[in-house]
Amino acid sequence: MIDFGFSVSPSSRINLDSVDRESFAALAKLEPDVLKCMACGSCSASCTASQFEPTSVRRAILSLQNGQVEQALDLLKGCMMCGKCTMVCPRGINTRHLIISIQKIYGK
Repeated sequence: MIDFGFSVSPSSRINLDSVDRESFAALAKLEPDVLKCMACGSCSASCTASQFEPTSVRRAILSLQNGQVEQALDLLKGCMMCGKCTMVCPRGINTRHLIISIQKIYGK
């Protein structure tokens, strides 16, 4: 067989039937603003820490909805709690309080 230097990428498919939705429901009960997020990316665009660390509140919320807790916590690890994301959020989500709530529910 000829080797062209390409390989098959592993599947990134998520089985949503096996995702624990109870923990996200608990987060939504504690912090209802998580349901208002429309994933516009304003928070990620204004983030100072994202220049140095892979930090994104938007991607963390989407990861939690998909049951990828470790990935979400890794995305929030570099947050400096400066509050820029709260100021630019078009929905007025208090992202600092949301991050603290995520760490309270999912954190170690």
